[in-house]
Amino acid sequence: MNKKIASKPLNRKNSKRKPKPEQEAANQGERLQKVLARAGYGSRRKLETMITEGRVKLNGKVAELGARYVPGDLVKLNGKLIPKQRLYQKQTRVIMYHKPVGEVTTKNDPEGRPTVFDNLPKLQGSRWVAIGRLDIATSGLLLFTNNGELANKLMHPSFRVKREYAVRVLGKVTSDSINKLQTGVQLDDGNAKFDSLVDAGGDGANHWYHVTLCEGRNREVRRMWEAVGHVVSRLARIRYADIALDRAVRAGKCRELNEQEIQSLIHSGKK
Repeated sequence: MNKKIASKPLNRKNSKRKPKPEQEAANQGERLQKVLARAGYGSRRKLETMITEGRVKLNGKVAELGARYVPGDLVKLNGKLIPKQRLYQKQTRVIMYHKPVGEVTTKNDPEGRPTVFDNLPKLQGSRWVAIGRLDIATSGLLLFTNNGELANKLMHPSFRVKREYAVRVLGKVTSDSINKLQTGVQLDDGNAKFDSLVDAGGDGANHWYHVTLCEGRNREVRRMWEAVGHVVSRLARIRYADIALDRAVRAGKCRELNEQEIQSLIHSGKK
């Protein structure tokens, strides 16, 4: 008769637990396109295209889509080495800037005109990314962040982040023109309409309106008014998402957003 051999009790202290999937992913780093997007080198989709085109190298080898970045890795974009400190995950910062008329929303202007970046505070190991643009003749609210991925989200039309503008137009605006602006006018790059249009008063030949829309095409507000026969004599952005231009911030000056304001931006819009 065979004797049953008693099995030894499992030593739980010595048994190795299999790490959870999310823990394994964390140990392997983050997806390369996410790290580069956060650092301000473009949207994830754009960076995915650059990776598939072989324009990104990771530790000396052409990166493949799905490659993960671990702090300390060497990354080259278009043959240029990216400073390591730029790829480290940093606390998200956002500033509001009161843009005056006459400044351009580029870092370097071939004509030597003043740029909005001239008056921004310096960042160590990072750079400011503009959340949208304003043309040289438009003043008002501009937001900048050190989180490129957040900037791309807030600019993408699919998230429908509202922008509000104060517009001064010449001439009397008819109800028919108001209706067209709210139902849609045809521009060179497609149909466009205001999500809201509110009469803000005015005297004489000039009249003010507050308008909102959820995209940021080039000179879109001006072109929409021109489409119904009106010239915009003054234009200022006064709100982006839930962030309104602080009246205490004078033209050419900026202030940093607090954590509550930053969180409202992070959770704004929808996809």
